[in-house]
Amino acid sequence: MAVYALTGFSLVSLLSFGYLSWDWMKPGLVADVAMDPMEKSLPPTFTRPPHIIFILTDDQGYHDVGYHGSDIQTPTLDRLAAEGVKLENYYIQPICTPSRSQLITGRYQIHTGLQHSIIRPRQPNCLPLDQVTLPQKLQEAGYSTHMVGKWHLGFYKKECLPTRRGFDTFLGSLTGNVDYYTYDNCDGPGVCGYDLHEGEKVAWDQSGKYSTFLYTQRVSKILASHSPKEPIFIYVAFQAVHTPLQSPKEYIYRYRSMGNVARRKYAAMVTCMDEAVKNITWALKKYGYYDNSVIVFSTDNGGQTFSGGSNWPLRGRKGTYWEGGVRGIGFVHSPLIKRKRRTSWALVHITDWYPTLVSLARGNLSNVPGLDGYNVWPAISEGKESPRTEILHNIDPLYNHAKYGSLEDGFGIWNTAVQASIRVGEWKLLTGDPGYSDWIPPQTLTNFPGSWWNLERLTDGPRKSVWLFNITADPYERYDLSDQRPDVVRALLMRLVYYNRTAIPVRYPAENPRAHPDFNGGAWGPWASEDDVDEWEGGGEPLKNRNKKKKCKICKLRSFFRKLNTRLMSNRI
Repeated sequence: MAVYALTGFSLVSLLSFGYLSWDWMKPGLVADVAMDPMEKSLPPTFTRPPHIIFILTDDQGYHDVGYHGSDIQTPTLDRLAAEGVKLENYYIQPICTPSRSQLITGRYQIHTGLQHSIIRPRQPNCLPLDQVTLPQKLQEAGYSTHMVGKWHLGFYKKECLPTRRGFDTFLGSLTGNVDYYTYDNCDGPGVCGYDLHEGEKVAWDQSGKYSTFLYTQRVSKILASHSPKEPIFIYVAFQAVHTPLQSPKEYIYRYRSMGNVARRKYAAMVTCMDEAVKNITWALKKYGYYDNSVIVFSTDNGGQTFSGGSNWPLRGRKGTYWEGGVRGIGFVHSPLIKRKRRTSWALVHITDWYPTLVSLARGNLSNVPGLDGYNVWPAISEGKESPRTEILHNIDPLYNHAKYGSLEDGFGIWNTAVQASIRVGEWKLLTGDPGYSDWIPPQTLTNFPGSWWNLERLTDGPRKSVWLFNITADPYERYDLSDQRPDVVRALLMRLVYYNRTAIPVRYPAENPRAHPDFNGGAWGPWASEDDVDEWEGGGEPLKNRNKKKKCKICKLRSFFRKLNTRLMSNRI
C-alpha cells in the first residue's frame, strides 16, 4: 500500500494551532512525545505506600453526578470530588469489557485483542493470560489485593478468574449484567444461570441481597479484618447503575416527582451507589486507613440514554465513540494530594491508572514494557502538565463497515469505512460508523421514549465516514471541520495507520454450547478443561473467515452439544 512510502510525513500546518511539527509515522513517536512510563515521573515520597481504593461504576452517564448539574442527588461524590481533584478531561472506553481490560493491563485494547465488542458469557475468551495485571504488580509491591463487584473479563477456564489474575479475594459476578437481588443472568432465551461468586466458588447463600449493599458490606469487612499498617488495594466495581433498573423502594421514593419511570429508577440507583461510597469512605476513616489512602472514582463508559442515563450536553451515548460514550466522570480524593480542591483539565485516560498506581505503590514497571498508559500522578497531585498528548479510542476492524467509507476518502492510506477514533492534542478524528450521534437531554418528560425523543432527535445530514473536531473548543462535537482541515485529517489518519500496525489479531471466538449453565450446576462459571484445544479460543480472525477445518472429535462434540442445547431451549420456551 501507499502508506508504507509515507513514513516521513510531518504536520507543519499544525504550527498555527500551537503544535510542534513531528514525524507522525515514526515508530518511536509515542516515546518521543511523552517518554517511557518509568521516566514520566518518579513515585512521590510517602512515609508508607498508600492504600488504594479504586471505585468503578457501570453505565453512569456524564451528566449523572451532582457537580455536573444533574437532577440526581450525589452529595458524597460531590463532596469527595470538591475536596480532591476533578478530572474534566478524562477518557474511558464506550463499553464494559474494553474499559476494564485497559484499566487492568494499562494497554489499549488493540494490544490485547479485545478491540471488538465485549466478552460474552459463552465465548471461550478472557483477558490474555500473558498480560501482567495491575493487581499482580501491586502484589509484587507487597499489597493485599481484593476485588468486589463485576469482573467481565472472561471466565471460560479457571486461569481467567480474578483470583488467578492477581486478586487475593473476590466477591462478585463474572458476566456483564445480573439481577441485583437474585444474581441470575440470561444470555438469550433459556440460557440462564446464577452468577455470584466468592473466590472460585458459587456464592449461593448470598442470593437475595441487593448487590450495592452486599458489595459495600464486603469492603467494610475487608477493611475491618486488615491492618492499616499494611498496604491494601481494593477494586470496587459496582454493578450499579447498569440494567436491570432495580433499586430499594426507599430510594425510588425520593424521586417520585420524576415523570419518567426509567429516569426515576436510574436516579434511585445512582443515589444508592453514592451512599455506598459514603459508607466505604466512613469505613476507611473508622479503621485507620483514610489518612494514607488514595480514592479513585471512575465510570466505565457513557450512560445508556434509553435506560435512564444522561450524557448531556455531550453527543452520543454508551457504545459510541462520540464524547458521550467515551468522556467519563472521574476524580481523585486523597489527603496525600498536594494541590487539592481544584479541577484538572490534564488529559487522562483509563490506561493511565496502571502505571500511576504502581508508581504510587513503589512498584516496578521496568518488566512491563510497552504500556500505553502514563504516570499522571504529578498532573493530578501537583497540577503539572499531563505527559499524555493523544488517545487512541479504538480501531475495530470487525465492526460493521460504514456504507459510504472508502480508501479513497482516506487519502489512499486508510479505509474510512473502518470504525476508528483517535484524539491528538485538541483534535479528534472519527471514521466509519461512530454510533448513535444525537444530543439527548435528560429524560425528564413523562413520555419515554415519546415526545421528547422526536423533539431532540437530529438528522444525520450528509453521508459521511470521516469527522474532525477541535474537541477543546467544541467539546459537544457540533462543528465538523473535516472539510476545512484535510491536512489535519490526513495527519490523524497517519496516526491510525501507525497504531494499526501495532495491533494484534482480534480475539472474538464463536460461542461454545458447553458454557451453558445447565452443564455447570445452574451457574455461570469456568467450563473448559486444560485439554481443550486452542481452536476454541478463536485465534482472532473474523468468524466468517475462520479456518473451517476441525478435528473430527471436536466436530462431533460440538454437534452433540448444539442439538442438546436446542432441545433445552425448546423446553424452556
